[in-house]
Amino acid sequence: MKALVINLASEGARMGFMAGQLDRLGITFARLEATTPATLSPDPLDPYWSRWERPLRSTEMAAMLSHRAAWKHVVDQGAPMLILEDDAVLLAGVPALLLTLKSLPEAELVSLETRGRRKLITRIPHPNAPIHRLWQDRTGAAAYVLNPSGARKLLNRVAKAPGLADGVLCAAYEVTAWQAVPALACQLDRCDAEGIAAPIETNSAIGREVKPNDRPSAAQKLRRIHAQIRMGVRDLSHRSGSDKVIVSLAKD
Repeated sequence: MKALVINLASEGARMGFMAGQLDRLGITFARLEATTPATLSPDPLDPYWSRWERPLRSTEMAAMLSHRAAWKHVVDQGAPMLILEDDAVLLAGVPALLLTLKSLPEAELVSLETRGRRKLITRIPHPNAPIHRLWQDRTGAAAYVLNPSGARKLLNRVAKAPGLADGVLCAAYEVTAWQAVPALACQLDRCDAEGIAAPIETNSAIGREVKPNDRPSAAQKLRRIHAQIRMGVRDLSHRSGSDKVIVSLAKD
């Protein structure tokens, strides 16, 4: 299975880091030019961008469009791919998992990462892979496997309304999602918390951008409330046979 790395042209050091670790793991990869605030389409003032739960930063818009481009690439290639942001730290077990996932079409989306937040997952793993059904995630879009059927569903979702890239993944209940257990990836900003040495420094472009001054509209507030209720219902309806857990990172 191939990997697709979302990377800005200005982030050569990050791409070098990603290329090095993917080469060491024996994973073939391609680079996907990330969208920037200067290349947004639609324009940031387009009404499309107001259809989420709060005003979005231009960097958040760009990140979602970058992932959208990756989803389209998966559809165009007609094969599952490992989608990576360029600050994802991968562990040694990734190649073996990718080999297994190639023969599991029912796994439309598989999160490889942990961000130290609880996820609602089944207690019993898949019979043929170290993955558990993922009923509710909260954050994270740095390392996930996506197959074409899942990619089509995500593209249909963002055609109607935008969102944070990880917010879209977490809210897409129509996608059959799974979680690698133990987790096999984390972002650079999680290295200290996970007790591993950060291979390079990290500096988030989204974190550097000032939040919009605009207050959420009434419609956006209602969407936020609806999203919280929807997550609560999801949580309650899948509690049987499942647990809310922080998925630990594998010991490399």
